[in-house]
Amino acid sequence: MKNLLIYQSTEYDCGPTTLTNAIRYLFDREEIYPDIVKYIMLYCLDSYNEAGEVGKRGTSASAMMFLSNWLTQFGQVKNFPISCNFLAKDEVVLSENSRIIGALQQGGAVLLRVYLEVPHYILLTGISGSDIYVFDPYYEEPDDPELDKEFFEEGITFITDQPKRANRLISITRLSGTGVGFYEMGPYKEREAVILFNTNTRKTPENSIEYII
Repeated sequence: MKNLLIYQSTEYDCGPTTLTNAIRYLFDREEIYPDIVKYIMLYCLDSYNEAGEVGKRGTSASAMMFLSNWLTQFGQVKNFPISCNFLAKDEVVLSENSRIIGALQQGGAVLLRVYLEVPHYILLTGISGSDIYVFDPYYEEPDDPELDKEFFEEGITFITDQPKRANRLISITRLSGTGVGFYEMGPYKEREAVILFNTNTRKTPENSIEYII
């Protein structure tokens, strides 16, 4: 059985929460090794803030790169059907033939670094026309009167009926932005992503679905 996707517990744990959500999205609960959950939490939250407090600057790109490699090697050793790739800088694009779009067309999931006032990790789970299905682990209620007005800018739609897949539908145009607005990936030099596949359910390119620009 597939689990519900989860929300972060603090202001800082979007990284491990989103990586865990990628595992929950791709695999049934009965398939998931407890080691995976353990080591995601162990190696994330590795950054220090200006006061020297560990974890209060979230999770670094180095930790995500390490976990991408660790998960792939774990899969090989344990015969667990997972494959991961870490992307950075100008590799992280959403053009028609990009690796991220190809991964979503083939049934993969993508951990993506964006901005939500500060750098923030979200999970991409699919495509609908020129929009991307997203699960944002930072819990917000769309009817909250204190909700930031930026959530209602063009290209952002709340989803409330797909708890195992998505809680946002965000336009490719917005995600591709080089600024620091809500859900923009920002400058190329700061971009990072992790592509994850369940290799047992990965679709072939011939069976993938094209997206519309």
